[in-house]
Amino acid sequence: TQGDTSRASLATIGGTGVFAAALREALLAGECDLVVHSLKDLPTADHPGLRLGAVPKRADARDALCARDGLTLATLPEGARVGTGSPRRIAQLRAARPDVVAVDIRGNVDTRLGKVASGELDAVILAAAGLGRLGRGDAVTELLELSDWPTAPGQGALALEVRRERGDRDLERGLDAVDHAVSRAMVFAERLVLAGLEAGCSAPVGATAFMEDEL
Repeated sequence: TQGDTSRASLATIGGTGVFAAALREALLAGECDLVVHSLKDLPTADHPGLRLGAVPKRADARDALCARDGLTLATLPEGARVGTGSPRRIAQLRAARPDVVAVDIRGNVDTRLGKVASGELDAVILAAAGLGRLGRGDAVTELLELSDWPTAPGQGALALEVRRERGDRDLERGLDAVDHAVSRAMVFAERLVLAGLEAGCSAPVGATAFMEDEL
């Protein structure tokens, strides 16, 4: 989709829903029966023809710093160049370390990590969940704790979206089997914050829900 292939900034190519729109069109057209989104990329407004069929158990919701020479956010030298495509991460970086330079970048995980390896950047900030799913946890030099560095609403969670009418029995049974009630409740709370602020993925908003006595 355009969100995956474009190298323009998120604000330039439309922000909210840029990753989801083409997949949703395919789902509504019957070209597929289920689509999997990164939940943080899904618009908060309900779609009249679609429903959230399941939210599997959430992975690590934290952001990860991947820096040269094992550096951390605190030990990055003054003037270090840190890459990210997220307005929220850029704002947080400027608040935490106003002496470093935030560089707006796009591209897949390997492309971004390659900019550190080549010396073009001193570090990049990525989602820990994405790095874990790709087996690139070795690149992490620091995990940024949610208490100090809240992440995007829904980060670390997947959204399994289906057409609003119920599908066949096997599909519905499969959705029920992978749906995780605690994860769904937490990301729903975070997304309510985003909806209340009327903010999309181009806005620098972080929100993290915590639940005591998880089921």
